[in-house]
Amino acid sequence: MTTNDAGDQARPRDEKQEIRRRRFVKVAERRTRLVMDKLRVLGNCANRGVYEYSAADVDKIFAALQRELEQIRHRFDERLKRRAEFKLE
Repeated sequence: MTTNDAGDQARPRDEKQEIRRRRFVKVAERRTRLVMDKLRVLGNCANRGVYEYSAADVDKIFAALQRELEQIRHRFDERLKRRAEFKLE
């Protein structure tokens, strides 16, 4: 195999990575916006003129949201760790 052949084989991989990156950005941005919109809607429940709730209710809501965020973050972190480069030093 010549040096040019090796370079030609690298291009499709780079293109594939770029396509996957663009797809991730598109999907992640959309999904993040949707989650943020839903959180704003949840925030409407804070209107004491319409709803009755206790501090315990609020604590339960935020604990559940925090647990879910931590689980999602863990999924991202684990995937990044698996791709880490091996080094002895």
